[in-house]
Amino acid sequence: MDELLAAVQPYVDRFGGVGMAVIALLDCSFVSMPSVSDLLIVWQTIKTPELWWYYALMTTAGSVAGSMVVYFLGRKGGEAFLLKRFKAEHVARARRVVERYGFWALMAVAFAPPPAPYKIFVLLAGIGGVGPATFALAVALGRGLRFLGEGWFAVMYGQEAARLIRDHLTEASLGLLAVTAMASAVWMLWRRRRPA
Repeated sequence: MDELLAAVQPYVDRFGGVGMAVIALLDCSFVSMPSVSDLLIVWQTIKTPELWWYYALMTTAGSVAGSMVVYFLGRKGGEAFLLKRFKAEHVARARRVVERYGFWALMAVAFAPPPAPYKIFVLLAGIGGVGPATFALAVALGRGLRFLGEGWFAVMYGQEAARLIRDHLTEASLGLLAVTAMASAVWMLWRRRRPA
């Protein structure tokens, strides 16, 4: 990963948030670059803390655009396209999750860091008839929460944030995902119990 980061860093230094959006688009569509966008947000924020939100939002926009490419490939290529790329048992497991939780499953997998099987879910959303607007919203919320959280973390903790994200991205994201899920469950229960 260090070589990949070294290769893309000059590009990001030159083009800033636009470069980060392009890298996120490539990562979510054709070229897998696990955790590169996460680390770029932290490093760019350490250099220019006042732009943390801009870097996070541009990376989110790139992620949504790249995910839409894969989503439409799923719509066009269907089940055969999916099964050429992933094992049948992984597809079946992911399909059960999408069928049961729909939007929330897509948002959660968009939020989760590697090694979450993100592209299986993206293809299944296209094949399974999830609407493009619903899909884009789920990805924007999931990735947006993740990237804004990382940017804010970098503002608060500086160089220490880069080390923690590099070494513990999965654990930190799963913890934040658990907190978000609990907050969502409490909110939904509160809405159900509220008098009409």
